[in-house]
Amino acid sequence: MTIQSPATDGESTLRLSWTNVAFFGAIHALALLAPWFFSWSALGAMIFMHWLFGSIGICLGYHRLLTHRSLQVPKWLEYILATLGALAMQGGPSFWVSGHRLHHLYTEDTEKDPYSAKRGFWWSHMLWIFYPKAEFFNRESYKKYAPDLEREPYYRWLDDNFLLLQIPLGILLYALGGWSWVIYGVFVRAVFLWHSTWLINSATHMSGYQTFSVEDNSRNLWWAAILTYGEGWHNNHHAYPNVAKAGLNWWEIDMTWWAIKFLEIVGLAKKVILPPAKAEAS
Repeated sequence: MTIQSPATDGESTLRLSWTNVAFFGAIHALALLAPWFFSWSALGAMIFMHWLFGSIGICLGYHRLLTHRSLQVPKWLEYILATLGALAMQGGPSFWVSGHRLHHLYTEDTEKDPYSAKRGFWWSHMLWIFYPKAEFFNRESYKKYAPDLEREPYYRWLDDNFLLLQIPLGILLYALGGWSWVIYGVFVRAVFLWHSTWLINSATHMSGYQTFSVEDNSRNLWWAAILTYGEGWHNNHHAYPNVAKAGLNWWEIDMTWWAIKFLEIVGLAKKVILPPAKAEAS
């Protein structure tokens, strides 16, 4: 099955990856078992891991630290944060970082932005994964956008083995709470966190308000910011991509920034990049 590329007016096609469809379909199907395995403790574990792998792993580790270098932390802590990001099941660090750097380099370009919103909501949300372009998914192609990570053996190992991390995680969850914790902690958590993250690619380029004039359609979307611990203030982020703080108005809650501020207070985060004074609202 193929899909026409809107940027080339039918000249190029993208092939559906049945492997990706089967993988994501299986995880979604297993998440649907949740009603039969419900427990309040399992739900609590899922919410905790959504925050730990989402806010601390993806938003702080993969995004603000590794992609944009908005702060510096000791190398041992950087590796821990990257490992938490890998546990989110959104790819290894080099893959995730290179894709997001491309997104900022070529925002909404229908060929060069991996999840261009100009291709429509579902393309930017998840179809870009089901119809993978080689330059975004082939390591030899995308690694040039993350040379700082490719130089480090541990990050190369995470790129190759991030899925294997779910095995010890699943064993730990089973030991703590049985199958209900496995279903909620691995499968429900993965699906919820996938779609939370994907909403930043899709919804925040289509709905919300713009505080800053930028050359793309990035927007601030309050409910997406709640689901993603501050990432939904996407217009702010595109205006100042290397800044560690995404919520710039007092009402723009940014839980990931709270974590960064805590690390700074205890001396573990240094050279934290702040927004210019003119960007800080009351």
